[in-house]
Amino acid sequence: MRFSIAARLKSFTFAFEGFAFMLRTQHNAWVHLVATIVVIASGFALQISADAWRWLIVALALVWVAEAMNTAFEHLCDVVSPQFQDSVKHSKDIAAAAVLVCVIASTLLGAITFAPYVLALI
Repeated sequence: MRFSIAARLKSFTFAFEGFAFMLRTQHNAWVHLVATIVVIASGFALQISADAWRWLIVALALVWVAEAMNTAFEHLCDVVSPQFQDSVKHSKDIAAAAVLVCVIASTLLGAITFAPYVLALI
């Protein structure tokens, strides 16, 4: 298969469709979106350094990747096994736990990153 710019651009379309699907179907994605906006606005308001931005970007990406993988996994489980099964429930719970771990780690990263800037205001 030959390289094609049109094909590469189309792959971005698929990614944006996936992101839109996640926002339409997952309430937690809206929570992550609000948190992302608050973090970015706070970063600009506090005029954080490039080093601090790096950590915040890692933290934000960590949560969004985990939420996207969880959404994909849950959707696939619902298609493959629409009827209730304990093993599917446990798998979905574990995927949700992975998001929780990422959210906790990102919250700690954010707190450590913002702390010096907030303390300087006090």
